Amino acid sequence: MKYKRMGQTGIKVSSLCLGTMTFGSGADEAESAKIYSTARDKGINFFDCANLYSGGKSEEILGHLIKNHREEVIISSKAYFAVDTYAGGGHETWGRGLNRTHLTRALDDSLKRLGTDYIDIYYMHRFDDECNLEESLSAFNDFVHQGKINYVGLSNFAAWQYMKAVSITKQYNYAPIACIQPMYSLLKRQCESEILPMAGSEKLGVFSYSPLGGGILTGKYLSKSKESEEGRINTMPMYNKRYEDKRNAEIAADFTAYARDKGINPISLAVAWAESHPSITAPIIGGRSAEQLTPSFDAVDVVLTAEMREELSNMTNAPEKATDRSEEDA
Repeated sequence: MKYKRMGQTGIKVSSLCLGTMTFGSGADEAESAKIYSTARDKGINFFDCANLYSGGKSEEILGHLIKNHREEVIISSKAYFAVDTYAGGGHETWGRGLNRTHLTRALDDSLKRLGTDYIDIYYMHRFDDECNLEESLSAFNDFVHQGKINYVGLSNFAAWQYMKAVSITKQYNYAPIACIQPMYSLLKRQCESEILPMAGSEKLGVFSYSPLGGGILTGKYLSKSKESEEGRINTMPMYNKRYEDKRNAEIAADFTAYARDKGINPISLAVAWAESHPSITAPIIGGRSAEQLTPSFDAVDVVLTAEMREELSNMTNAPEKATDRSEEDA
């Protein structure tokens, strides 16, 4: 396992981050413990969570698992959504958002579920259109000074929203933005246009999620099977909508054929491709069992040459340039 410095901070994280969204939902406590133990054995020291994952159960399970070696691991969680969002919870006037009241309650609840007195990285889970970002960042700054969180992270923001946050922290001398969490895979490359260049320029840590493109890049949806029928694309409307592009099946077929030709598991190759971008600190991997995660763990052993990355990238369309003056790149 390789370790990288997270942006401009003084901590080093493993080149793979384990996402714990399946803890308590897809993986019971026993299987979650097995996943966690296997990840630790592989050298992973960073575990990503959120308050709404499994209705708070993911944080509870993760908290039990880190209890005896809290100082040896880095954990993250997130706030914006109500804990019971997936069950239809939350209210238009309470239970969600980045206002100070909700953030204070959400953080205290997460600390209780995790059984710890601090969270290493605390993310705003998404941009809040109905709350001044100054209010949200002021609250996060207070959390840092109270010792409840160590670093401020942002997830699912647009590039201009990230930069607005960076500007506010500098203007008011708030705790700086340390890292971001965008979606990134061979099927979802939009962040290459502005977000990743911005992160590189601002020296932010980047922990990208969904490197397998909702499982499409594994090839499991190319044929009908119990595995594909039970997959997120077919069972969760959010994922079905996210990956509705009809070209994805063709890309998956080309990608898996390429992986077979190279003698590499497509899961390992997809994770390695995401990790190979120079602005990515670590892709976030996840699964319902330790066995299912083995190919993702093996991504650290994949030697992805510049030629291979280019060949794979050419299977999909690169996002549009950030400016219209593309002729100047010639």
